[in-house]
Amino acid sequence: MSPSRPPAPRPAPTRRGSPAVPTGSPATPRATPAAPPPTPWVAPPRSGSSGPAADGPGPREASRQPTPSTPEPAAGTSTVPVRTAAPATSRTTYEVRRFRGPVRPAVVSTRSAERFAERARAARNLARRQIAYVVGGTLLLLGLGYLVLFSPVFALDPARATVTGAGTVVAVDQVTAVVARHEGTPLPRLDVGRLRAEILQVPGVRDATVSRDWPRGLTVALVSREPVAAVPEQQAPQGVAAVGFALLDQDGVQVGRTDKAPAGLPVVTVPVDDPRTLQAVLSVVRQLPPALAAAIGGVSAQTQDTITMKLRDGVNVEWGSADETALKAAVLTALRASPAAAGVHTIDVSAPRMPITK
Repeated sequence: MSPSRPPAPRPAPTRRGSPAVPTGSPATPRATPAAPPPTPWVAPPRSGSSGPAADGPGPREASRQPTPSTPEPAAGTSTVPVRTAAPATSRTTYEVRRFRGPVRPAVVSTRSAERFAERARAARNLARRQIAYVVGGTLLLLGLGYLVLFSPVFALDPARATVTGAGTVVAVDQVTAVVARHEGTPLPRLDVGRLRAEILQVPGVRDATVSRDWPRGLTVALVSREPVAAVPEQQAPQGVAAVGFALLDQDGVQVGRTDKAPAGLPVVTVPVDDPRTLQAVLSVVRQLPPALAAAIGGVSAQTQDTITMKLRDGVNVEWGSADETALKAAVLTALRASPAAAGVHTIDVSAPRMPITK
């Protein structure tokens, strides 16, 4: 049996336009050029971006990159897989959040019962603090009230009382005795109006102002009734043997008496039952300048319009009414200082614009 022949190779298919390979000759394989490596797709850089984000596509962009198509090899050719290294990319992500206030602490308890218990405990603590504040404030106010109104810290001490304006007719010891009646009374509870009314009852006091001097003192400012005239008494007071002079202030109130007329006060002689005439005379005496008032020895009047004065140097002054007292006093002072009036015995200033000397 003869050896078998190997089967003849099948002719390769021919393409249009290519030369045909003769049958019976071995087929010579053609060299197929290798396919170029695929070019990876790179995203264009973003406008205005810098930093790591511009170095390459991010993870999301890389996932959206189109996959390059690889041409399939032709029939009868061998291909070698080519590995393309993926470009190294890095990106830092920044997340901007809007400020929404302080961050609430994490919930301590996650169960509803425990959270309700915590809220109830917080409410009880808040109520206890409020009660403590109220009780503490009340005790503080009570303590301050006792300290101010009842304690001896602000109690009146008569030794610290100051009396001013007593003048020549007010006895300071009498005023101090009135203040001593209220010793130990706290100054906030001291009735200043009542104390002033008691001080006004002291002889010679015309007006008084009482003020607290903290913490335990008192200040009493007096306006004394200074005598401006001496009026002869019609009869001696009880218990007095001789008739003297009653000392009157500018309001006609008697502030004292003396057996003899004081050297610095004029003696006033008016009808006993005519208070209006007395007030007119005292009004004139009160408005006189101190130098002229010291030069007057006596004043007499039968009516309000017939006031006459007797100077200590013997000159008689016809004063008239109490009107224009300031002008009459200025005219009288000028006439007394004038050399032309030397030796006169009577000066009439009842009409001050036309004075008369005799």
